[in-house]
Amino acid sequence: MIANSSDNYSYNKNLQPLANQLRKNLTKAEACLWKYALRAKQLKGYQFRRQRPVLQYIADFFCKELMLIIEIDGITHDHEISQNKDIQREEHLVQAGFKMVRFTDEEVLNNMAGVVSQLEKIISEIEKSTPCTPASGGQNEEYFRRQGTNISRGGTK
Repeated sequence: MIANSSDNYSYNKNLQPLANQLRKNLTKAEACLWKYALRAKQLKGYQFRRQRPVLQYIADFFCKELMLIIEIDGITHDHEISQNKDIQREEHLVQAGFKMVRFTDEEVLNNMAGVVSQLEKIISEIEKSTPCTPASGGQNEEYFRRQGTNISRGGTK
C-alpha cells in the first residue's frame, strides 16, 4: 500500500491515544530537535508533526509535503532486538512511499547544527526529485523582512 493524501498519509487513528501520550513525554533529544529545528515551519518552511501515527507505527516527526519521517534513536535502539524491529519498520514505511532519516540522541544533543544541515540537504534532494512546496500559511516575505533576511534565492543578509 502506498501512502497518499487520499488515505491521510496512512494515519492510524487507533494509535492516537498513545501518540498523544508520547507527544506529552518527548525525550530530551526529541524536544530539542522540535524546539530548535522543526517547530513552526523553521526548517525550510515545511510543517512537521511530532509523534504522528503512520501505518502501525508512531513516527517521531513527520512532514506530509515531503513524505519524510525523522526518527531519533535513544539508548533502547542499541539492542539487537530493537535494531531488527527498526529495520523491519523502516522497510514497511519505505515500501509505503515514505523517506526516512535517523539520528541518535547524541547527534541531536551534541551537534544540532550538523543535524539541521543534514536535514536541509535531504530536503533539497527531495525537492529536486519531487515537486513539492511548503504548505501555505508558513513564514511569508513580511516575516523575513522583519527578521532582516533577504529571501531572494534563500540568501541572508
